[in-house]
Amino acid sequence: GVDSELDDLRSIARDSKSILLQIEARERQRTGIGSLKIRYNNIFGYYIEVSRSNLPKVPGDYIRKQTLVNAERFITPDLKELEEKIVGAEQKSVAIEVRLYEELLEAVSRFTLNVLATGRAVGEVDAIGSLAAIAVRNRYVRATLSDEVEIVIEDGRHPVIEAIAAERFIPNNSEIVRDRNGIQVITGPNMGGKSTYLRQVALIVLLNQVGSFVPAAKARLGIFDRIFTRVGASDQLARGESTFMVEMHETANILNNSTGRSLIILDEVGRGTATFDGLSLAWAIIEYLHDHPDRGGITLFATHYHEVTDLAKTKSRVANYNVAVKEWNDQIIFLRKVVPGAADKSYGIQVAKLAGIPAVIIDRAREILGTLERKERDLVEETRRGGPVSRQLSLFDSRERDTIDALRAIQPEALTPIQALNELQRLKEKLEQ
Repeated sequence: GVDSELDDLRSIARDSKSILLQIEARERQRTGIGSLKIRYNNIFGYYIEVSRSNLPKVPGDYIRKQTLVNAERFITPDLKELEEKIVGAEQKSVAIEVRLYEELLEAVSRFTLNVLATGRAVGEVDAIGSLAAIAVRNRYVRATLSDEVEIVIEDGRHPVIEAIAAERFIPNNSEIVRDRNGIQVITGPNMGGKSTYLRQVALIVLLNQVGSFVPAAKARLGIFDRIFTRVGASDQLARGESTFMVEMHETANILNNSTGRSLIILDEVGRGTATFDGLSLAWAIIEYLHDHPDRGGITLFATHYHEVTDLAKTKSRVANYNVAVKEWNDQIIFLRKVVPGAADKSYGIQVAKLAGIPAVIIDRAREILGTLERKERDLVEETRRGGPVSRQLSLFDSRERDTIDALRAIQPEALTPIQALNELQRLKEKLEQ
């Protein structure tokens, strides 16, 4: 409707076959030649074919193009004009569209500032309207602003997960004050909800500072100058950076640029390297943030290194929290609640079982875990007594380990030769089972 020529060209390109059939029907009626046909080839383009028996009926405006044994081929000015339109319709359409677009740009350019201002206004109305709509729909509340560096939330919820999760979202409370418990070390099993809780707190702070209501029953929030996050695991192979290197770059950025009014989210820092290296880094980072309050405003630090929970005994601003679970019939039930205190177990093997790891692997993992835990207790005891410590962990099959323990328990001087041979045979048979 903007340009009649463009409309005609589009109509021709779209309806060319039906137009040709209409012309064919018209010419049959005009000439009385019932067998008249309009055809096409790459040499002549579109033409009208008339059999020799009907040549006397051919009108004078037909122009002969080719003579065949049984027919003659003709063109007409109208047919040739239509052919040119059909063949060039698409190209001409593009050219006209470009011209019209450039004319539109020229017209709009005189009102650029007005268009940009209108776009910004519409964007703001759209954003504010969306925040208002979701606040009403999902029962958000207006947070009370605080001059303190604190996050106090009653029944906080993750705004995205609660909207898409099939099951009911379990809310959590948060009471974090920088100068009292500003560094929270959060432990607990995988799938327990640690990462969700960390992101939930960060999103509530972010929503509050853009002027939105927040997903909670009640909230009192300080004003933060920055939100730093170190979550997830990814590499930058194009830059030659491993997952651990990326993790350390991001952590370094946080430590170098955070302030006493920053919110810091650290999820499993140190997991990309060896256990003792990762534990040492996690411990040192928490110590640094505690001892430099100008760098560590409020910090949420989720970790599997349970050893770092000991920091709460010596660092006044470090507090331990864990995601609660319930054990029942050798299964674990995730309660999704963040509660005070450190987790007493990791539940990694139970989580693996839930995920469908084969039973033979689960059983073997439990054996290895038992070996490691015994070795850890032995290590602690030997260290306490000041005796020599072996750091080599044995992961032999339990039958082999039991046989070794039985050999160590034998007192050769108390056995007769026959008894010694019988004991040796018994141990041999046990190993061969």
